[in-house]
Amino acid sequence: MKLLTPFLVAAGISSLISIAAPAGAATPEPKSQITILYDAFGADPSMSKDWGFSALVEVAGKRILFDTGNDAGIFAANVKAKGVDLKTLDFVVLSHRHSDHMAGLNYVLSVNPTVKIYAPKEGFGIYGSSLPSSFYRKHESLPPEMRYYGGSPPQVMKFGAAWQGANFELIDKTTEIAAGMTLIALVSDAPGTKELKELSLAINTPAGVVLVVGCSHPGIERIVEAAAAINPKIHLIAGGFHLVVASDEVIAKAVAALKDTFKVENVAPGHCSGEPTFVALKKAFGDRYLYAGLGTSLALGESAGSDVRRGEGPALQQDDLITYHRLARREDPFGILEARRLRTKASQL
Repeated sequence: MKLLTPFLVAAGISSLISIAAPAGAATPEPKSQITILYDAFGADPSMSKDWGFSALVEVAGKRILFDTGNDAGIFAANVKAKGVDLKTLDFVVLSHRHSDHMAGLNYVLSVNPTVKIYAPKEGFGIYGSSLPSSFYRKHESLPPEMRYYGGSPPQVMKFGAAWQGANFELIDKTTEIAAGMTLIALVSDAPGTKELKELSLAINTPAGVVLVVGCSHPGIERIVEAAAAINPKIHLIAGGFHLVVASDEVIAKAVAALKDTFKVENVAPGHCSGEPTFVALKKAFGDRYLYAGLGTSLALGESAGSDVRRGEGPALQQDDLITYHRLARREDPFGILEARRLRTKASQL
């Protein structure tokens, strides 16, 4: 069974069409694949596992870095292990402000300081922001030395980014950024991540939408629903589904929505999807479940290599499982403590 049809962006992109070449010369085919550069599970001995996410998306002649992992040193080593040239990126997408998705940006900028970076627009956000000075109340009875800007503020107040001088373009609503490529902008309403803004990348193709998600804090169902508004046929979802601490009931509901409601064709879960979610999705999707461990390349075309794997792939070793569990407990990036607090409160009622 063919995994995926040739990966063409719907709005006629000629770069994927074969062009006649002189006799004896072969026109190289652009790559169509998603390569996992950062995650906490996998079997590639040349790469280091760590909690976080990053993927290189190569499609329609574009090279897109989606998220940059949790540690700049580990990210740099993994990038080098896969032979990825960051100088030739078309753009970077940072899904949200959590450090396990953006810490490697320092390394990206050291290699490619002018690369375009799409990130969520947030007031006083880490990626920079601006506000009209009319946002604050004024009191003209005060002497100048007690007034902001001496009583004469600029019309627009600009606030700095953690990466000064970086080429950020901030996104505050769902936006098509290139032909057939859309950034879906949603806001989380979940305990522990309420008001967190997150971007997901939806690529429209004749085969359907290929959806790359970072952590799915707004809810994987909501993200897929937004993608289905672009094209109701969802061909592939890859990335973190944010079900790592979810109950079996919540996981079952999400899996049923993906399989039965949205009729998703293929899933390639990773990062914060969670081990029980891997099991549930594998059971529901069968050979349409794609293993997406660290170092895996998910081929997106007929001419892709043979390293695409279906199903669970290699079993996690005991040390991998220990690392995975330990990382999942670190701090509270998934609302674990908040969820426990709510359960305790409910049990006391």
